[in-house]
Amino acid sequence: MDPDSLVREYLLLGLAFDRLEEGFVDAFTGDPALRGRVENAPAPDPRDLSHTARTLRAALPVSGLSDERTRFLDVHLRALECSARKFAGADIAFVDEVEAYFDVHIDMGDEDAYREAHRRIDALLPGSGPLAERVQAHRKSEVVPADRLAECVDAFSSALRDRVRAVFPLPETETVEYEVVGDKPWSGFNYYLGNYRSRVAINSDLEQHMSHLPRLIAHESYPGHHTEHCRKEARLVAGGHDEQTLFVVNTPQCLMAEGLADLALETIVGPGWGQWAQDIYADLGLRFDGELAEKLHAASAGLLGVRQDASLLLHDRGRTGDDVVAFLQRWSLSSPERARQSLRFLSSPLWRAYISTYVEGYRLLGGWLAQAPAGAERIERFRRLLDEPLVPSALR
Repeated sequence: MDPDSLVREYLLLGLAFDRLEEGFVDAFTGDPALRGRVENAPAPDPRDLSHTARTLRAALPVSGLSDERTRFLDVHLRALECSARKFAGADIAFVDEVEAYFDVHIDMGDEDAYREAHRRIDALLPGSGPLAERVQAHRKSEVVPADRLAECVDAFSSALRDRVRAVFPLPETETVEYEVVGDKPWSGFNYYLGNYRSRVAINSDLEQHMSHLPRLIAHESYPGHHTEHCRKEARLVAGGHDEQTLFVVNTPQCLMAEGLADLALETIVGPGWGQWAQDIYADLGLRFDGELAEKLHAASAGLLGVRQDASLLLHDRGRTGDDVVAFLQRWSLSSPERARQSLRFLSSPLWRAYISTYVEGYRLLGGWLAQAPAGAERIERFRRLLDEPLVPSALR
């Protein structure tokens, strides 16, 4: 099979999954005729999709594609094969499922590390009540007023966009539109529309906190998902890497994208992001303790693995939903409402394994970036994440 034919069949395969589960295709900016061909065809049999994935993967070594593109397609075809088997009703161990999807192996975290994170957070929040209550009270004090959310989003988006365009040039026509939605299992979502345009949805069911909002905008837009999509469209797709026109969930692409986006704020603003955010809020007439927010974020980093542990308890260890909610409340210091919202995300058939993209993506990409000295070399590594078709095993 020649390279162009193999890539075309890969795109048709990925698009077919949206017929099994709407939303499986996160973005497609390629030939509309391919999407039309899939939409007008009979609904696919997932067993056929599994067979196609295996066949295309076996053809890769003799396809004539570059090593970089071959490696990218190999791990993504493995992920799609696993998804097809799941849709066909195969019983796949959860840890194996995550490894096939995201090219990474997961395990339970260290509760001693969580206790140490609690000690660090406790030292930052004075008072005599239970730590979880003090954390939740602090979060309440940081809620962005609902009637000010839109202007806060615009302010941070504009400030981050200016910084990003100075470091990671973007097409002049790129734009992001923001909308507030409800009844979603996530706090924010980037819908990349192609031609350097994104729509970012922010979930109104969850209170948005001052310390989290700049991180959310950096994650979804600048220099996170929107920036990555724009630069890959301008560089890889324009260079003939048509496989990059397709972005589907439960693939290594997702782990790379979420890890990159979770490191976006620290990369583009760096140490002192708390004071930077405080100044922007002050311009809007809002009070925010940026120094405390930055210290709390550093302390809370020790709790990174809690949500992945919760998914393992639910899907690998056979624990009940109530057990998982209690676990999340205990270790993530969250309210019952937020723990239930997390359980909803972890229980979704489409998203149940996805939490590992944040946990393992942050660990892998953060460790890789940290190997370079702060400054120009680390920025160059982040540029590679934005521009190149890297996969987790390549970074390891």
